[in-house]
Amino acid sequence: MRIGELSRHSGCDVETIRYYEREGVLDAPQREDNGYRRYGDTHLMQLNFVRHCRSLGMSLSDVRRLRDFERNPSQDCDDVNALLDRQIEQIHAQRVALEALESQLRALRETCHHQHQAASECGILQNLQQAAAGAPCECHAHATGQAS
Repeated sequence: MRIGELSRHSGCDVETIRYYEREGVLDAPQREDNGYRRYGDTHLMQLNFVRHCRSLGMSLSDVRRLRDFERNPSQDCDDVNALLDRQIEQIHAQRVALEALESQLRALRETCHHQHQAASECGILQNLQQAAAGAPCECHAHATGQAS
């Protein structure tokens, strides 16, 4: 199949397929006499593998490493476990950061309880302007435990 057909079967953009080839996470296809790429079912499986890994938030370098394990199945899987453990740790750190951000945004939102008022009276806008001027803001004061 050609790249457009691979794109349709996988739901992956043509440019992304080319990028994955350049990055070494998708095997290079054979070329026809006219230079067109020729893909097989193996490429579709590889592309689905890459896309699945990416949907789990894995970096291309991690996907490349996992593809190396696919190519060398006799390797010990301890490194695969370690790779996944690192990914889990990163996701946990991101979740903690997002929870902190949510708390900051909620604290900022609490500074404005009025509807239909002039923007100049809005507590949210005032806090953002104060922070831009270097003054403490409600959202970061609560995040660090300080009072403003």
